[in-house]
Amino acid sequence: MEKDELTTPEQVEIESNNQSNTVVRIEQDGKTYILIGTAHVSKTSADEVKEVIEREQPDAVCIELDEQRYQSMMDSDKWKKMDIFKVIKDKKATLLLMNLAISSFQKRMAKQFNIEAGQEMMQGIKSAEDVGAELVLADRNIQITFSRIWGNVGTKGKLMLLTQVMAGIFSNESITEEELEKMKSQDAIGAILDEFTEHFPRLKTPLIDERDQYLAEKIKRAKGEKIVAVLGAAHVPGITEEIKKDHDLKQLNKVPKKSKWPKRIAWGIPIGIVLMVLATFIMNPEAGTDQVMSWLIWNGLFSAIGTAIAFGHPLAILAALVAAPITSLNPLMAAGWVSGLVQAYVKKPKVSDFEALSDDVYTVKGFWQNKVTRILLVVMLANLGSTLGTVVASTDVIRLFIENIF
Repeated sequence: MEKDELTTPEQVEIESNNQSNTVVRIEQDGKTYILIGTAHVSKTSADEVKEVIEREQPDAVCIELDEQRYQSMMDSDKWKKMDIFKVIKDKKATLLLMNLAISSFQKRMAKQFNIEAGQEMMQGIKSAEDVGAELVLADRNIQITFSRIWGNVGTKGKLMLLTQVMAGIFSNESITEEELEKMKSQDAIGAILDEFTEHFPRLKTPLIDERDQYLAEKIKRAKGEKIVAVLGAAHVPGITEEIKKDHDLKQLNKVPKKSKWPKRIAWGIPIGIVLMVLATFIMNPEAGTDQVMSWLIWNGLFSAIGTAIAFGHPLAILAALVAAPITSLNPLMAAGWVSGLVQAYVKKPKVSDFEALSDDVYTVKGFWQNKVTRILLVVMLANLGSTLGTVVASTDVIRLFIENIF
């Protein structure tokens, strides 16, 4: 449909063609926006992106990437440049592991159809260059999105989210390409989001709604009269509505302030444990000794078991065993950081490990064998073990404290 065929200042049309019903054309304020809804591991989506951009000859092409993900996609040597020690020290090991887990899931689906994950975005970049259109990186910074997600889901949600993402590593689920293309329909996407938000009701706002608003505003601000946007299909319905409104990008880019209560609780628990142990020692030295031993054994044992499950080096397992009882009393430290640094020191990844990383995350075996991901697993599982050990040990400390009061 051409612009002069429209009779209203604002109109939305869903194109019908031989490939899909996910190309949405919007005429608004003298500009034409063409939104292409894609599945991130679909060759058909990449072909459709190429066809639409070549046909429309837009002034700008917006893609659902931020600067960080764009650079990672364009830099094939990105893994070689990663400093694993810095990742651990900056407390980003779990975040990196989650990113790799998501990458693992996408790569398995992409390999099933013999294509590259994110091929539709790469096609958008190439086609923009081919037709001389300005390339716009339209998505919000991934770190800001993660920060806003993390601040919205609560403690239970964080555990559920981490479990759900990590479960993707072990999934051998395969789907047909017909099922994949069906996921691109708006009705199917709506149903998926309804089910998703049932488990994570506070996750949809930062992950989908806010990004719909951000993407819509960036698309509106793109230069030229005709704009093509390459988007995940889940965002198309929301952007179709949000593009009618004005949005404050500065507000959407704000990282939420951390509440003081989690920090107070994080310090309050170890202080309470220490006070109970001291009080028990005064009332009954033998019971106080039992409390100390319980704290040392359960904390160290569970953290060491977590490290062992990650196939950590014996020295990393020993480090977790020794560090966990101490770090559990200090919120500024974590057993996983200690055992992870030891693992990285004694089993320092080689260049070949970083080069193989993008392929190794494709399988469970590769995840555990690659020295880089094994370090990340050591950090995460040692921390999870220490947390579980703290719960068990704290219960025992409280029990002995109460028994000696009465």
